[in-house]
Amino acid sequence: MAPSICRRPATLAFALSSALAPAASVQAANPPGVPRAPAPPRRFFSDTSFWNQPLPLKPEIDARNDHFVSVLKGEPSGGFGINVHKWTIPVYEVDASTPRYRVAKHALTPPEREIWRSDRETFGHGPGFDDGVPIPKAAMPDPEEDSHFAVVDWKAKRAWDTWGFRVLPDGTFESNTGMTYALDGEGVFRTSDFDVKDGESIHFHGPSRAAGVPAIAGLILCDEVLAGEIRHKLAGAIRFPALQEFVWPAAWTDGPVKDGIPEGAVIQLDPDLDLSRFDLLPGERVVARALQRYGMVIVDYAGGSTLYAEGLWGSPTKSWKGILRDHDTGLDRIGAEHYRVLRLPPVTRRGDARSLQRPYTLPQYAPKPATDGPR
Repeated sequence: MAPSICRRPATLAFALSSALAPAASVQAANPPGVPRAPAPPRRFFSDTSFWNQPLPLKPEIDARNDHFVSVLKGEPSGGFGINVHKWTIPVYEVDASTPRYRVAKHALTPPEREIWRSDRETFGHGPGFDDGVPIPKAAMPDPEEDSHFAVVDWKAKRAWDTWGFRVLPDGTFESNTGMTYALDGEGVFRTSDFDVKDGESIHFHGPSRAAGVPAIAGLILCDEVLAGEIRHKLAGAIRFPALQEFVWPAAWTDGPVKDGIPEGAVIQLDPDLDLSRFDLLPGERVVARALQRYGMVIVDYAGGSTLYAEGLWGSPTKSWKGILRDHDTGLDRIGAEHYRVLRLPPVTRRGDARSLQRPYTLPQYAPKPATDGPR
């Protein structure tokens, strides 16, 4: 069993200096006794995937950017922090030898059906998920309420992700949602992939993110932070996603806020911002540079502005300590005024309608979600 995909070198400083060294010249000369520069860490999805494309040098800014930034500035907890130790996603490596198990669907209780305003008996699993999921021995989900869990098989180029994953008393497994998809594919689901009806949650059809994107898309991985470079867009969540408005690559939304920011929006940290102005750990500077070059995608509704770092609690020998910090101490000291929302694709006006019963209008603060979503 590989309990996580983080392989930590002796020190972060060594990893960063190695990653920032002139690798090309070392490889070209390759003098005796000098090792070749290591290959960059693997990343999810194809090289041509939307998630893996850097932003243009001069991207178009959305016409409503000033309004959207004012929305972000309304977040009482500050700028974008990082979910490091809770409310995030562990990723376990598996292979052909890993035992496969059937993961049952969670049966909704009467109170849950009331909360979700649904007559359905269960949440949903996507195509192929019920054929069996490789689960390493002693693997564990996020211990918080969301209980996200993901596994990847690099050789088979396959991923599985869940929300609400749990081990039942008899040792069998169940989950609220479940999706399986290609690791070398585009990493984008489309609304037409699901028989989702306007007003209901996408969770009834398999996706573990409320925006209908792969749960591992945009996750900050330990290996890449230690290598000194993140080469993909990051996943972000906010307190103020728009009510029934989303844009590609999102396939749906659970946003509760009128005039909020549509899920699927790409937000960029000002590429000209001098990061030395902020008290950031080296690993946090790696994340900030990725936000400048690749940006983040809003994928969910949360109780604050946040990014997601790979959950390492299933690996007691590995830690984010000294590399990334949670909220109120690190990256979120960079204020919302330093971000900008890039030009939105066409807006789709559909989505989860639970909040229509009592929609939130700015500048009111939407409360923390009570039953799902990152924190």
